[in-house]
Amino acid sequence: MEKKDIIVRPLEAGQRVDTFLASRTGITRSQVQKLIEGGHILINERPGSTNYKVRAYDLVSVRMPEKETKGLIPEPLALEILYKDESIVVVNKPAGMVVYPAAGHDRGTLMNAIAYYCGNLASVGGPLRPGVVHRLDKDTSGVMVVALDDRAYYDLVEQFRRRATRRRYTALVYGALKEEGEIVFPIGRSTSDRKKMSTKTRRGKEAITRWKVLKRYGCATLLEVLLGTGRTHQIRVHFASAGHPLIGDRIYGRRTEIEIGKKKIAVPRQMLHAAMLGFRHPFTEEYMEFSSPLPEDMTAVLESLGSAADASLHMF
Repeated sequence: MEKKDIIVRPLEAGQRVDTFLASRTGITRSQVQKLIEGGHILINERPGSTNYKVRAYDLVSVRMPEKETKGLIPEPLALEILYKDESIVVVNKPAGMVVYPAAGHDRGTLMNAIAYYCGNLASVGGPLRPGVVHRLDKDTSGVMVVALDDRAYYDLVEQFRRRATRRRYTALVYGALKEEGEIVFPIGRSTSDRKKMSTKTRRGKEAITRWKVLKRYGCATLLEVLLGTGRTHQIRVHFASAGHPLIGDRIYGRRTEIEIGKKKIAVPRQMLHAAMLGFRHPFTEEYMEFSSPLPEDMTAVLESLGSAADASLHMF
């Protein structure tokens, strides 16, 4: 589903929302009214109404529905399946793979692969993301669960909503942190860049991230990270806001290499891995826990950091 977020400028306040959107997007007023009736327009993240008059700095989100003709295309992509039964599938998502299709790319995603290997999918969650109850960013690797039927979908959604799942990540960040700690900053959509999230927003939602140090590398620290909440880009945003962005994060860190002494170490992506996911099975109610070892690209960066740090120490 294509989405466009628009901030109301002070001079635009007082207009009816259909008039406002017609002037800002080129969509006709009648089309805007149909989108509102279909629940495709949100105002400050709540369903809009046709007679609403916009106020300064309102966030108006337009979600263009997918064309009915577009469906999920099964593809035999390389995919590591950790567990599968009739109701759920647990996978180890590789870095670089998008979770589900969106505008501009309808192939090569995790859901294309799951459609191929699993066949029957849930009917809820959207035509291109059936059964998706949580997701990982394209360049984050690790454990994900996808529902294969509707009952499992609603059960897992509720578990994530109640924070009844357990999620542990491994992250490599810049700088030195104390042995353990907690970041509690609300997270919301950035007002300056709608593609980014931020802790500096009036409409932020509660977000809790806990960490403890696994290993220190001088200029960087390897962390075990536990999520108390599951906001978009939460780990990346929280550590960047604390002055310790993830190494390799091109959006919130913007550095693609590390320098130790005279050595430069290239980093292919943000160093973030979903190492463990625990939840209750939607049917048996048995607690299940799945883990994934660090992928080769993160291991290679850590090995280079270790050898570079040792070499730097020997120079003095």
